Amino acid sequence: MPSPQPAPLRRPSALASLTLAAILSSLAGCVPAAERASGWMFPLARHQPNDGLALGTKAAGEGLHLWLDIDTSEAGRCSPRWNPDAARLHGGTSARPTSSGRASRQEFYAAMARGPVRWQLRRQFAALCQQRTPERRFVWREPPRRAEDFQPTGYPMVEERNLISDPKAVLRAEKRLLGQPLTPEDFQNEEPPPPAPGP
Repeated sequence: MPSPQPAPLRRPSALASLTLAAILSSLAGCVPAAERASGWMFPLARHQPNDGLALGTKAAGEGLHLWLDIDTSEAGRCSPRWNPDAARLHGGTSARPTSSGRASRQEFYAAMARGPVRWQLRRQFAALCQQRTPERRFVWREPPRRAEDFQPTGYPMVEERNLISDPKAVLRAEKRLLGQPLTPEDFQNEEPPPPAPGP
């Protein structure tokens, strides 16, 4: 009596393959909702168009509100001024998103690793430079993706000495407003005025 032949192996049907793929996808998606990152983003102005970007990084409309500013320290150029201290976005999927507080820098660096985010930022920075300094050439600067890559740039105009009021002059103005007499001490340690032009 001949021995029975083993049954030939059957290839899985298309339905079985789809079922397996659906199960694997659902297992891969078993991440808590609060930890799942969202992919949406849209311009969210702070003071004028293109000076802010909303990014979805968490569930329920939570994410980052990036504040965009430009660097004009190089003659004839306008570049991004990177600020890794983004605000925490609330209600990003609602009709009226808001932001408050500060998000972690790690979240900012993780967002900068996403190609679509950098592409959108490049578009907005180019538009912001065109709005504020149309005579300058826009030069794209890649965002920092790690803490070691971030190099803060100062605001020279804000740091200039001549933009800060002289404390002695402020004190004299207060005394005059209050009707108090001025004393010699109110003029000490003050830079002498420039000499008057001669006749």
